[in-house]
Amino acid sequence: MVNSTLEISDIRDRVEKALETVRPYLETDGGDVKILDINDDMVVRVELQGACGSCPMSTMTLRAGLEESIKRAVPEIRAVEAINITQSGNPDAKLSDNMLL
Repeated sequence: MVNSTLEISDIRDRVEKALETVRPYLETDGGDVKILDINDDMVVRVELQGACGSCPMSTMTLRAGLEESIKRAVPEIRAVEAINITQSGNPDAKLSDNMLL
């Protein structure tokens, strides 16, 4: 459990640095990620933006890319959740043009 505002600020900075390592890959496909909050249970809530928000691969991006990078850099984090995961069977899901090649 986080005990101070200073501690959560430090953790948020470290999470942001971890995301900076994967952000170029997201941007290549027209996407991005935004930290919404980190709760007292050490769960990071993010929003997938741009193409990532409607991509059927968003679950894989979240688990294998974002969560892995964050947990490696910030072991205190227990989980990463996205508020807008697109399921692969969703008729509105679409791959970015870069991924269609």
